[in-house]
Amino acid sequence: MKKKIRLLLSGLIVAVLLLGSGINANAQVFDQGDKVLSFGIGLGATYYALSTHYKTTVPPIFIMGDYCLREDLGPGNLGVGAYMGYSGYKSKWIDYYGEPYGYKYNTFIIGGRGSYHFVDLVDKLDLYGGVLLGVEIVTHKEYGDWADYYDYSAHGSGVAYSLFAGARYYFTDNLAVMAELGYGIAWLSLGVSLKL
Repeated sequence: MKKKIRLLLSGLIVAVLLLGSGINANAQVFDQGDKVLSFGIGLGATYYALSTHYKTTVPPIFIMGDYCLREDLGPGNLGVGAYMGYSGYKSKWIDYYGEPYGYKYNTFIIGGRGSYHFVDLVDKLDLYGGVLLGVEIVTHKEYGDWADYYDYSAHGSGVAYSLFAGARYYFTDNLAVMAELGYGIAWLSLGVSLKL
């Protein structure tokens, strides 16, 4: 699974570099009325990743949007948007007879975001930070003969919240690579951003 993620990430970076080579971005990176759609994968999953008994079945993936609500608020611009993230995990235990049992977990996060963008510090670079508030929906399903006997339950659904900081680097007026740290579906989110 790790090899597939590395290949996917490498392919994504090469595609963005090829698309952006030789094209100059002269426009500001996040002006009033701009809409930016970002998507990609997460590294360092925030759910079920620290135990040796859990295996990733679907790596953390996300899609998020930002809308520049107002510009020239001090050194930056104000953005609002939405976030969706998904990941899947499977726990694996062995019973007394050597048979596997465990649980399959799915985590889905949906929420709203508020962000502040420092757009004039470096050419083509959008540095930002903000907050996310939403809901986290966790489902689980048992497998194997002993799963019902042990009666484990999934990490509970509830409120999702995060502080985050990120950056987008624009290769063209409308295409950027992005990286973001925070407590969403993963600690580090890497992807591509498209200005619509």
